[in-house]
Amino acid sequence: MSYMEVAWPKASKVGQAYLWSILIWLGFSPLAASEDKIRLLERGLDTAYWTLLIANGVWLLAAALLTPPIFALVRRCPVGKPAGIARIAAYVLGGIPFVAAAACIRWLLLPPWDAPSQRFGHRSLNGLVHSTFVFAELTMEYFMIVLAAHAYQYFIKTRDQEVERAELQQALAASELQALKSQLHPHFLFNTLHGISALIDLDPDRARALVVKLSSLLRTALEYGNSDLIKLDEELKFVEDYLDLEKMRLENRLELRWRISPDTRTVLVPQLILQPLVENAILHGVACCREGGWIEVTSRLSEAVLQIEIRNSVGGKRKEGTGLGLQNTTARLKCLYSNEATFSFDLGANGVATSTLALPAFSSQKQVPEGPAISNAEA
Repeated sequence: MSYMEVAWPKASKVGQAYLWSILIWLGFSPLAASEDKIRLLERGLDTAYWTLLIANGVWLLAAALLTPPIFALVRRCPVGKPAGIARIAAYVLGGIPFVAAAACIRWLLLPPWDAPSQRFGHRSLNGLVHSTFVFAELTMEYFMIVLAAHAYQYFIKTRDQEVERAELQQALAASELQALKSQLHPHFLFNTLHGISALIDLDPDRARALVVKLSSLLRTALEYGNSDLIKLDEELKFVEDYLDLEKMRLENRLELRWRISPDTRTVLVPQLILQPLVENAILHGVACCREGGWIEVTSRLSEAVLQIEIRNSVGGKRKEGTGLGLQNTTARLKCLYSNEATFSFDLGANGVATSTLALPAFSSQKQVPEGPAISNAEA
């Protein structure tokens, strides 16, 4: 990186600091000139307003030119606990060079203003000394600048801390979400491989077909990458492929019902949010029943909320607990949506278990082609 590439951004930042300082300070010059005009009129003196405006403008310009260096000094050496007393004393004594510097700048920019004659005099050493006689007003300006610089640094520090805290929380949530997602893949894989292993001796051909189907599912899961949200249509396609895999294993014991509203297909949902729920329905509701059972997936939009229900029959001896899938679903929704999404699980007395998702309906930018005709169909 060249010297100019490094120096130019710094010079631009310094230039902006001086520009803002001059604009703010000179913004008070019309008010100061108006005040002087009224005071002089009360004394019977009629000094031109533009003359007073120039005099006050130069007076304030000196403070404007000294403000950025003081802000830079405060940024490097703010008053704090480590060197509190010594630094406060240094800033108090700093008023002396400020008064001298402000008087010199005003003397160089404009001849001294002679109040009795209401006109500008001639530059002289005596006039320069007289410019410091208003040291009380200059000292007040100095301490105003120092206090403003500390207030600004406090604001910047507070803002940076808030940004850092927000970034840290976001990174923590992202890492937690990634950890939750990483739990889904081995859990899903182990359960499926366990089902395949039971068929290897009984039906080798079907076991091989299941392995091929499983490899296709895993390839699809890897293609999702790190994206947190995908279209419901893509999530449904993955669930369909997974259920096809289970259909090959359970055959006629598994009945599928789809009731998908077409206007929900482009709504964004967390990837792999439905698969654990469907897997839970098969594991605890269908596979454990000798006669098998059914699973029904429903989606609809209601007042900018996407509602998804997975209902399944419950029979046989059901395993206790909600399982990793349901726990993971609750945790992932908390990470992604905070309190804007809800998940509930209900094991009804009528032998039907229901998992319900309510998500904010965020639609994708582009439309996707209509998926397979699965609405109101039974497989």
